[in-house]
Amino acid sequence: MITLAALAPTLLGVAVLSAVTIAVLTWTRAPERFGPTLAILRGAAQLAVISLVLAGVITSPLWVAVALLVMFGVATATATRRLGWNRRHLLLVAGAMAAGVLVALGVVFGTGALALTARYALAIGGIVIGNSMSIATLAGRRFLESVHEHWDDVEGWLALGAAPRESTRDLARRAVHLALIPSTDQTKTTGLVTLPGAFVGAIFGGVSPLEAGRFQIVVLASIMAAGSITAAIVVGVLAPVRVRPDPPR
Repeated sequence: MITLAALAPTLLGVAVLSAVTIAVLTWTRAPERFGPTLAILRGAAQLAVISLVLAGVITSPLWVAVALLVMFGVATATATRRLGWNRRHLLLVAGAMAAGVLVALGVVFGTGALALTARYALAIGGIVIGNSMSIATLAGRRFLESVHEHWDDVEGWLALGAAPRESTRDLARRAVHLALIPSTDQTKTTGLVTLPGAFVGAIFGGVSPLEAGRFQIVVLASIMAAGSITAAIVVGVLAPVRVRPDPPR
């Protein structure tokens, strides 16, 4: 049992880091300067709850499936809000993420890269869903912003007789590319710049570094596959535009 005294240094460190974040965002006059700190508080509360829940469900395939569905639902809602909440965006994000996640996990467990167990399904499923959420947000927002910013060019192509999809072809390709840059850079620098949480957590849990590395490379490959599919579908569906879209807020 962790006591309050044992948690005190952690709470102090998080409080100081949050204060630094607020101070910097206030100094730069960035909007929503309290947003990151509120996200930390929410994340801490959610981690506390999920830690208690997972202790009882991590060995149950049924409850692991329920946990993954909840994760997917929250991720879908979060990404949809970032693109602008409406039914079309909700269905688009849900479909794109589902396709990416199912293909990635299907390959992982179908090839035997990882054993199909409740623990592995929860671990890699949660990671892939979270990254697919971020990539869906980046791809969709970047595409909508680009079309809004370059509407004169898009409108010119439409006036010349180009199909709606053709008029945004270059912007769509660039949006997919930009959405994948963070994941690509993280993958390229793994072990040199960053030690991923899954890798470190596995080692701390007693797994050998070689086995932890095997798990991590499967995770990274899954993120790239799921993210590519998610970004391609999101942008591909949004690409045929006929009127200037509002930039996402």
